[in-house]
Parts: sequence; structure tokens; C-alpha cells
Amino acid sequence: MTWTDFWALTATLDGKATEESCRRLAEELSRRPAPHIIGFAERLSEALYRLDQEKFGTLPVVDLTARYGSPFPQSADVFLYTRCAVVAAGQAVWESVFSDADKFAPYTSSERDGEWLLYVTDKAYELATGKKWNHATRYCSESYSNRDGWPDLRA
Repeated sequence: MTWTDFWALTATLDGKATEESCRRLAEELSRRPAPHIIGFAERLSEALYRLDQEKFGTLPVVDLTARYGSPFPQSADVFLYTRCAVVAAGQAVWESVFSDADKFAPYTSSERDGEWLLYVTDKAYELATGKKWNHATRYCSESYSNRDGWPDLRA
């Protein structure tokens, strides 16, 4: 799947990875051949992996504060869901954050949780094939897996 196809499909989310918008995307994707669904999963994992960087992961959650008003850090899960929200916002937003980390910050809000995007390929594949999704992607989307994005974590 090309990046153009990936972003065109992602545009069906209308900028947010809600349960409803992700269901629509899964249904749209399920009408395509299984290799396209796998291709979408590959592009999604790469998009999330490329966002897995210290400059984004160390930003605090914008609408929460810790004890005594100090910034509330993103957990590994929150950081993953935030990266999903950035991808769901579309190609222009995704591209813009790389040159300006401040554009990433609003997506750390609990109002912009993008977790539902993680289940789109599973659902699409099951709808299309009747089988459970059992594919590993080239890129790991888990937080802190991009060693180039986290130089201090390199062993």
C-alpha cells in the first residue's frame, strides 16, 4: 500500500479515532483484498514508529497535572494512544509535528485518545477473511521501540 492510499483511507476518520470512525475505516478496509489490509497495517505501524521519539514522548499530558501542579507525564500507553491520535488527524498534522513538537502537544489531551485506531486492521482482516489477525508488522508501534528516536535509551 502506498502512503497516498494509506492517508486517503485514514481521511475516512474525519480527524479523530473514535469507535465509530474506526469502525467505518475497518469496514472500508475490509472491502479490499487481504494484502491491502496487511499493507495498511504496515503503513500504520511505520507512521506510529516514526512518531516514537523522545521530543514527543516527554511532553506532559496537557489537561492533567500531578500533585502540587507539576506536569503529568505520558505513560507508555498514553504515548501510544497520542501517536494514534496524531495519525488519525491526518497527513498534514502528522507531517507538521516533525518540524514543530509543539504541534504534537495538543494530542496528549485525554480528549484526543486514539486507541481505537489500533484495532482497525484486526477488525478489517476478520471481516474480510473470517480469520483472526495474526500478522507481525515490520515496525513495532509500542512506545520506546524506536531506538533512533530515543538516543538515551540506546544500549
